[in-house]
Amino acid sequence: MTPRTPASEAASDMVAAVDLGSNSFHMIVARNAGAELQIVDRLKEPVRLAAGLDDNRRLADDAQARALECLERFGQRLRHLPSSRVRAVGTNTMRRARGIGDFLGRAETALGHPIDVIYGAEEGRLIYRGVVQDLAAHPPRRLVLDIGGSSTEIIAGREDRPDFIESLSLGAVVHSQRYFADGKISKSAWKAAVLNAQVVIEPVRREFRQAGWDIAVGASGSIKAVQKVCADAGWCGDSITIDAIRKLGKALLKAGHIDRFSSSGLSDDRRPIFAGGAAVLTALFESLGIRELMVSEKALREGLLLDLLGRMANEDVREQSVMAALERYGCDVEHARRVSDTAQRLFEQVTPWIKPAAHGEALLHWAALLHEIGLAISHKGYHKHGEYIVRNCDLQGFSRTEQAVLAGLVRLHRGKFRPEVLSDLPDAQRQQAQRLAVLLRLAVLLHRGRDPEAQPPVRLDAEASNLWLEPDERWLDAHPLTAEDLHREQQLLERGDFALELGAES
Repeated sequence: MTPRTPASEAASDMVAAVDLGSNSFHMIVARNAGAELQIVDRLKEPVRLAAGLDDNRRLADDAQARALECLERFGQRLRHLPSSRVRAVGTNTMRRARGIGDFLGRAETALGHPIDVIYGAEEGRLIYRGVVQDLAAHPPRRLVLDIGGSSTEIIAGREDRPDFIESLSLGAVVHSQRYFADGKISKSAWKAAVLNAQVVIEPVRREFRQAGWDIAVGASGSIKAVQKVCADAGWCGDSITIDAIRKLGKALLKAGHIDRFSSSGLSDDRRPIFAGGAAVLTALFESLGIRELMVSEKALREGLLLDLLGRMANEDVREQSVMAALERYGCDVEHARRVSDTAQRLFEQVTPWIKPAAHGEALLHWAALLHEIGLAISHKGYHKHGEYIVRNCDLQGFSRTEQAVLAGLVRLHRGKFRPEVLSDLPDAQRQQAQRLAVLLRLAVLLHRGRDPEAQPPVRLDAEASNLWLEPDERWLDAHPLTAEDLHREQQLLERGDFALELGAES
């Protein structure tokens, strides 16, 4: 057998996923073998990112250093893979952290690949996808739990489709810091930890109980650690039962301190946060009425790999999510497609001008489809309503930054050109988003007449902040309103320091 070299691996069907969790960072490398993924490498490091957040939600220097050192090691393993075959995501701690832009840039440099910070609902969707891949089609209704370092995801679905997703501010690291910081496990602290978790779960308890399930499955290190400890004590087998979880609580109270709790199933790196994770799991059992919980070896990273393979096979959940939003808000889909087609034709003519933008053409396409979504609220200022909808609605598959870009493009597709709308984006992405916004504005203007047969014949060139648009003169003469709009657009774009010249003038 020929040994696999870095060069051959880069040219093969290898894919990788990196999960920057609040407690541990995980990396998984797999080969796409058609019917299944063959895992070829796994790495895990306890980074304790959530423990590094101060009261102002700033990430401490030592936590940043631990994360960057870990990502540099992961990056050495992934340096031969193109970024199109690597998906890296940050979860709850990176969602919550303030002023994280500089750290995120250094983290991407250390890893050598882009990092997407994802919303809780997207994290839940990916966890569900990873967990259920090994479940048989029957029974169909599933409840999936994942206790992370600073968030807990609860997902109810049918077969491979999640129906209800909630991401709660509960986690093993945060709960352990709050109630068991010195390792002591008193009766009052344990009762408060479980009760607080139940209070957080209460607003969604009824929804999940009514949804029902045929099988409950748990993922994550905290749940696997509880199963190992309970099995070691003889309280359960491969699944965690309600009786086992109650016996575990009594055993922790009897020990009185996590250092005095003895179990061969508890690793040293899990010990400092075990009590917090066990308290959260106890609350989930009691609040949701769980009697037995299967434990899965699969989780977020496996879901990431499956999602990545879908994108590579042109089965992108983001396209499905955008189309679902168009239907939900009653948009004129055919007009949106015409605007998208023109925007993409403009993009193709100035690709070098946009090229540094990650997924720029796809983001322009989705923004063009969504540009009129705000009409569901009101025609007046609909681009502002559209920005709010896109920024805050659940668009499955999109990272937080991608959704912010889409919202900004929708806001900027008409009216005054306000670059400050994109101020929350990293510098490089901000510049590229502004250029994408210019293309979208032009595409929307060229379809002002909403003619189903119209395919505006134009040529576009661009360099730095200068654009040259050459519409066909006969076509432009036949569309005087569009001609007037283009002249007004020249003035509006000046606010964004863009100079637009029209064919006859240039």
